Amino acid sequence: MSIFLLPVIIILIAAPFIAERRRKPMSTETRKGAAGRFANLPSGVTHYQWHGPKDGAVAVCVHGLTTPSYVWDALVVGLNRMGYRVLTYDLYGRGYSDSVKGAQDAEFFNRQLEELLLDQKVDGGIMLIGYSMGGAIATCYGAKHPEMLERLILLAPAGLGITQGRLPTFVRNTPIVGDWIMMVLGGWFIRKGLKTASNTPSEVPNVYDMQAADTLVQGFLPAILSSQRNLLANELVKEHKTLAKSAVPIAAIWGEADTVIPLSGLGKLTAINHTARQTMIPDAPHSLPHSHPHQVIIAIQEFLREV
Repeated sequence: MSIFLLPVIIILIAAPFIAERRRKPMSTETRKGAAGRFANLPSGVTHYQWHGPKDGAVAVCVHGLTTPSYVWDALVVGLNRMGYRVLTYDLYGRGYSDSVKGAQDAEFFNRQLEELLLDQKVDGGIMLIGYSMGGAIATCYGAKHPEMLERLILLAPAGLGITQGRLPTFVRNTPIVGDWIMMVLGGWFIRKGLKTASNTPSEVPNVYDMQAADTLVQGFLPAILSSQRNLLANELVKEHKTLAKSAVPIAAIWGEADTVIPLSGLGKLTAINHTARQTMIPDAPHSLPHSHPHQVIIAIQEFLREV
């Protein structure tokens, strides 16, 4: 091996670790600016916030792969007007929550939600709302704990198919090299995608800037990759079949112009659970909670009138 190649190889090997080290750590100082509170759960510190009337029926919102709990800010307003007391929280590795070790599979996310609801003394009767990957989490939690749910609402849910390009698929399926790409270049790719997405108006101020800033925080990119390799790697047919056998009323709301979650998921859910109420919002992209919150609220209200 040429002596001149050795420094290059060392730099390439060290690049992911250097890149992550240069990102902003989630610290007590960083968390000082956060709205809401922090729960010291057995699995890790979880940032959460209650919104709305203290005596309202409880709605719990689970966000997606790369969008922390602020993605719900516009939808929360409509839910509060409906009388709901809404609980939002940051999944591990996102927002202000801890970066927690372990494969981010269904059990990983179920455990966080179980511990948070126990900590907040929520013992049932909830309307669980999941967006994108949060839809997959909500599906898994509902299949495990149907007795906790009064209703389940899925917004552009993962778990019944996902559209991915060649590079994200390669990164997900290729250890070591995929890790290198994610840790060194993943933030840049996400921010590039956000520039395109920002052409879509949002009801959450500065949402795209906040998402871009999240890519510069330690733990964020490893969490994304772990979720892609675990929870998002398989379809949730078994879990949806379990829910179909339960008494939990389910609604799914889809975006007609969604380029992330294909509309084939609507047909798959119909085949598994013919009692699920399904709505497609015309011309809506994947970002339903913040790009089309008013249409989502109307769909939820129509669902509530039927059950």
